[in-house]
Amino acid sequence: MIILLLGSGGREHALAWKMLQSSHCSKLFVAPGNAGTASIATNVAINPNDFAAVKNLVLSENIGMVVVGPEDPLVNGVYDFFKNDADLKNIPVIGPSKHGAQLEGSKEFAKEFLVKHNIPTARYQSFTKDTVEAGCEFLTTLNAPYVLKADGLAAGKGVLILNDLAEAQQELRNMLVDAKFGDASSKVVIEEFLDGIELSCFVLTDGKSYKILPTAKDYKRIGEGDTGLNTGGMGAVSPVSFADAEFMQKIEERVVKPTIAGLQKDNIEYKGFVFIGLIKVGNDPFVIEYNVRMGDPETEVVMPRLKSDLVEIFKAIATQTLENVAFEIDPRSATTIMVVSGGYPEDYAKGKVITGLDKVDGSIAFHAGTTLNDGTIVSNGGRVIAVTSYGETFKDAIAKSYSNIEKIHFDGMYYRKDIGFDL
Repeated sequence: MIILLLGSGGREHALAWKMLQSSHCSKLFVAPGNAGTASIATNVAINPNDFAAVKNLVLSENIGMVVVGPEDPLVNGVYDFFKNDADLKNIPVIGPSKHGAQLEGSKEFAKEFLVKHNIPTARYQSFTKDTVEAGCEFLTTLNAPYVLKADGLAAGKGVLILNDLAEAQQELRNMLVDAKFGDASSKVVIEEFLDGIELSCFVLTDGKSYKILPTAKDYKRIGEGDTGLNTGGMGAVSPVSFADAEFMQKIEERVVKPTIAGLQKDNIEYKGFVFIGLIKVGNDPFVIEYNVRMGDPETEVVMPRLKSDLVEIFKAIATQTLENVAFEIDPRSATTIMVVSGGYPEDYAKGKVITGLDKVDGSIAFHAGTTLNDGTIVSNGGRVIAVTSYGETFKDAIAKSYSNIEKIHFDGMYYRKDIGFDL
């Protein structure tokens, strides 16, 4: 089967790497891809949100399946575009419908879904520009720290956690009145702060049954000790040591099962990944957020631990026969360390020549923000390379990643040296 993967990040390189291990995948296109996917698949310079261009590619290249990496095309309705097009309707899209993608596209929609289906989450209220003063009043009923979330997609940067009430009230006004995050913050969800340790649970569903992928924990802050600005993720560890069998059973019973049942009850078409951002409070799981695709950099540790054939799983999702598919997980740990551009997540330079990737040994260098310039690999984003390793323990895996990062160089490169420190 010829497959098209939409996206250009480290997540997509990891998905491409895994799909190409399958005998079911005869050729893989990646749109637009990066320098890493170019080395193993065929990149096509198409914007994943240009559905007409995607259609032309699918028909001209006889593509039999489309796998969606990032959230934007899903929120914009790529699944529905295929379903409602006479020429495309028989080509499976791995990803939810536009309705289902609202679980990530709207924080308010997600919170309403959680409450409706009795899934544990923090209490909340949502506000608009017209109710901004009511929002400021609601903040006074909560204890610090205060959590403000832009309702829409804000590239992982639309969540503020503030300790000072006056500052939180001012930031609420900045988001709603001054459009700090553009249209994404035309509505803001204010949420009670939950104190605990976070992890991510990944689920594959065909809309009826599900498989739980390995858990992961990622590290969002730019600075060591989890300080500084939020990023898209500076590293990840899988499995999560504090998620033992008893805790995983709680996640499955209290969160995963009611989520999949809720999708069915609400007639939400959903064939793809459900990323559940969780926090462990005491010994209980609470849902912080849903994403409707794999996380990045978590994909770079979850995919290496999946021993089963990913394309076979995708085919079963398309035909709603997922419960019949073999599902095997590698017992080893996997870790990834993200190497980023100097200045990220604020202003940073692109086009820096990357050397030493050919010297990486015993780890996998997944490309995130890279491109080819006259055959030379150069930086093309804030997060540039994710170095993933296996180990009998996560500490062994981390040590291997760090030793290989020392072989890589580009001007201004930075990485955190404390991934896994809190485990």
